[in-house]
Amino acid sequence: MIKDLHWNKVILGIGFTFFIALLGYVLAIVPGFNRVGPLACAIILAVIYRQIFGYPTFLKAGIDITAKYILRLAIILYGLKLNINVIFEDGLGLLVKSIIAIIFAIFLMIYLAKWLKAEEEISLLLGIGTGICGAAAIAATAPILKAKEEDTAISIAIIALIGTVFSICYTLVMPILPISSIDFGIWSGLSLHELAHVALAAEPAGENELAIALLAKLTRVFLLVPVCFILIMWLKRKKNGNEGASITFPYFLLGFIMMSLFGSYVLNKFIFISDPIQLWISNGTTFLLTSAMVGLGLNVSLSSIRTKALKPLLAMIITSVVLSIVMFLLTVVF
Repeated sequence: MIKDLHWNKVILGIGFTFFIALLGYVLAIVPGFNRVGPLACAIILAVIYRQIFGYPTFLKAGIDITAKYILRLAIILYGLKLNINVIFEDGLGLLVKSIIAIIFAIFLMIYLAKWLKAEEEISLLLGIGTGICGAAAIAATAPILKAKEEDTAISIAIIALIGTVFSICYTLVMPILPISSIDFGIWSGLSLHELAHVALAAEPAGENELAIALLAKLTRVFLLVPVCFILIMWLKRKKNGNEGASITFPYFLLGFIMMSLFGSYVLNKFIFISDPIQLWISNGTTFLLTSAMVGLGLNVSLSSIRTKALKPLLAMIITSVVLSIVMFLLTVVF
């Protein structure tokens, strides 16, 4: 009887996160919120629910599964979005620029966090998200850094918001920039935060420009795995000599790599899957990631945002602006 009750709570908890995720999709249809996207909308709804009704402790078991295990499943499936073969064939030059973008964003964020005396964990997560691929990068590296769920959720909410603002600004300045439309696409892919943000900014420039923008962005996504392994080595050295210090290996990243290889060299060459089914898989992955964000968002306290997130938010805005300028110059010159 107790076991049955436990599994009822698990199922109800998972269903609860799915329901708020669906509401996030509905909210994302509303004018204004449609530019923010369902992921950010779902987090906002989860945070609002927590502040009004409190944390639903009776559903904690299911919410925890969504925030931890379904999140890892979403990251694994996210690997299908990465076509490694295309990067090796057409994106090697962009790969070098992506490495520069990632290193620059992370180290500038760390420097600004120390200067502003900002929360280090949130700042590092935001630096990683800004440099690589937004929420997915934060979600993938948070378990390695053993970040608190609240800090992870705050970081994802911030990067979703700022990334959306920047992508809208890109579309506004596009007509007055002294660069070609192709270079605009490359610049967008090298400097904006999420795949969705890149698509939002580059789509008005044209189909070819959008394609090159997404390719530039995918080179940054490709670097997520090596960055994770570098973090593991850095943490091991940092904790060397500390008794009981341990780094949990993120085995779900191996799944990410395997799905990337499967999608790049098997699915696209030997197995035919119709476009509607591929779209369904892609949307399903995004929905699982959105549901996981709900689980994280329910752990956010607004009082914590006021005390912990304002300085990291300022540091991230500065980092995003400077990164945008640097990558613009790098795109124009090289």
